[in-house]
Amino acid sequence: MGRGRVELKRIENKINRQVTFSKRRNGLLKKAYELSVLCDAEVALIIFSSRGKLYEFGSTGMTATLERYQRCCFNPHDTGAERETQSWYQEVSKLKAKFESLQRTQRHLLGEDLGPLNVKELENLEKQLEGALTQARQRKTKIMMEQMEDLRRKERQLGEMNKQLKIRVSLELSSHDAEGQGLRGFPCQWNAGASAGTSTYMVQPASNPMEFEPEPVLQMGYHHYNLGEGASVPRTMAIDSFDLF
Repeated sequence: MGRGRVELKRIENKINRQVTFSKRRNGLLKKAYELSVLCDAEVALIIFSSRGKLYEFGSTGMTATLERYQRCCFNPHDTGAERETQSWYQEVSKLKAKFESLQRTQRHLLGEDLGPLNVKELENLEKQLEGALTQARQRKTKIMMEQMEDLRRKERQLGEMNKQLKIRVSLELSSHDAEGQGLRGFPCQWNAGASAGTSTYMVQPASNPMEFEPEPVLQMGYHHYNLGEGASVPRTMAIDSFDLF
């Protein structure tokens, strides 16, 4: 049985539509390539899928073919405004094509939309990624080494400051010790008396007991002793009596 005629209308089934698009796209690209080789023709083919993906083929380069197309379609009898508009249109077309190419390259670098690429293009992409990874690692290593060197320099500075502070503290302590030894060199009379266990306050008896008469004293809390001549009074009792007066 031969192939039946296909009705030209939109395929409703999404899977069948995608399969048909892939097959006919590849066939169209193949026919364009064969036409450029067999007939030595300059062929340029641009295809946009329903998802917005770009597929193109240019036998001598898409940009060169588009520029040639614009020159051939350019009318020399146009006015100056139309020529300027045409020039701007060509510039926009170039920038748009370049932008789409950069977007496609970015998607490839991110691992997206790798279906249309062949083995050679995938190998080139792999080399580009390996080179970028190597450069990123080298830059990372350089930054880490610089940070380590900076930290070592700060460590040396802090060590020098620590040494200077230790020297300063030792000098301060030695000066304080010298001042303390100088103060201990001076004799203190009250310290000597306290260490010897004697009191510096001495009771001086009167040379003549008849020169003064003590006033009557109110005796409270202890007994009054009448002492005769020649009687001895304990030293502690004499001092207590002196304190009461």
